[in-house]
Order: sequence, then structure tokens, then C-alpha cells
Amino acid sequence: MNFGVIIIGDEILSGKRADKHLPKVIELLAARGLSLSWARYVGDDPTRISADLKHAFESGDIVFSCGGIGATPDDHTRQCAAAALGVPLALHPQARDLIVERMRETAQEQGIPFEPDRHDNVHRLNMGVFPAGAQIIPNPYNKIAGFTVGQVHFVPGFPVMAWPMIEWVLDHHYAALHGQGATHEKSVIVFGAMEAALTPLMERIEAGFDGIKVFSLPSVDHPQYGRHIELGVKGRAEQLDAAYRVLLDGLASHGAQLGPELVR
Repeated sequence: MNFGVIIIGDEILSGKRADKHLPKVIELLAARGLSLSWARYVGDDPTRISADLKHAFESGDIVFSCGGIGATPDDHTRQCAAAALGVPLALHPQARDLIVERMRETAQEQGIPFEPDRHDNVHRLNMGVFPAGAQIIPNPYNKIAGFTVGQVHFVPGFPVMAWPMIEWVLDHHYAALHGQGATHEKSVIVFGAMEAALTPLMERIEAGFDGIKVFSLPSVDHPQYGRHIELGVKGRAEQLDAAYRVLLDGLASHGAQLGPELVR
């Protein structure tokens, strides 16, 4: 299965906040032997959000959508998800009960009466309005649930909430996939070579080893190695060693000057 992530919010695109979700999702997947296939950033534009979510629903991929599921005017994700699916929005009964429970606890903590019919409390129930047919994702931080439709999973933009919710989804819905996407890398530092001259070797390796990818990471100002290329192969462990040997043999035939070898 492919995994994707959509990160929503003007604050990310404007630079007001730095995105922390992408590296964390990569980390959470890697801890379970999985990897991220794609990522998208989108601002608080309902048309663009709807289009990206429609792609996510139709892709067949497992997708995490971070942000925009609150109930303020700049939160559009719930509505856009319903529009992308062509279904109505509905108050989820379990999400409603969790919101009411949270409001009651907050009132008790503040030493004030719980007034469920007060305008602001009624408005808070909108955070439990999801596309019809959604399932909830529990929120261990404040009980305000996220939601799942198919294989697209919606969590808040706050890392303290989003990350444990993503872990819950991975461990409760996709435990059978753990370890199936594990890949490894082997690479070597190459000095004094041009990528264009090495391209035929790279193409030959990819053509000869199904599921193996060759990568080339040139650098002109590395603090340790200076100008160089990190050239390597990545993929499933059972083919990695053979592909790497072909890479080293090919570099030797080019007379390339090699530096340290790297294994990840």
C-alpha cells in the first residue's frame, strides 16, 4: 500500500508556522516498516482542498489529512471531505457524546455550571459533524475526535493531538501491513564524476533489479566531502546487496574515486 499525507493551512504556506507533520509521519511509518509515497500542502482554499481530497479518496492510498477540522470560519476540511465524496454532513453520535463529555469536564474544572444549551457549547458540537458514514479517530488529548472515511484519515493540525491519533490509526487499522514496506539503502561517496556519465549505469541497475531504485545526490559544498555525489541503491533487502555490487563494479569500470560507504 502507498501512504500519503495532506497538510492543510495558510499558516504553513505563509511561514507563520513551520510544518512538523511531514518528518513525524515519515518517522511513525518508518518505525513500523512502512514508508511515505507522497505529500501535499494546501492552504485554506475550499476548492483546492476538495480537489486534493477527491484525489485522495480515488487513489486507493492510505492518506492522512492534517488540519482544518475545527469549527472556525477558516476550517474547511470537514465540509470539503463531504463535497469530495458527494455525501451530506451529519453529527456523529459518538463524536457528539465525547464533545459533551469534554465540555462537562471543562465546566467542572472551572467550577462553573455545565450549560449544554449555551450558544458556544452548541457551536462546539460542529466539531463532531463529519461526512455521513465516517468513523471516529479517538483523540487522547482532549477527546475531540478526528474521523476516517475509507482509507483517508482526518486529524487536527495540532501535533500533540495529531501524532498519537495517526499512531492509533496505523496500529489499529493497518497492523497487518507493518514491515511490508521496509526498505534499505546502500550508497557510496563518489568524487570527481559527473552524473551524466553515470546515468547509463544507473539505468542498467534499475532495469535489471525489479523494485530497486537508484539515487544520486550531488553536493557542491559539503562540509566534510566537498564536491561529490552520493550514489546508491534502495529497496527490499533481498535484492539490495546484488544491486549494490553491480553499482560498485560499474563505478570501478569508470575509474571513479570512491569515498566512504553508507548503509541505512
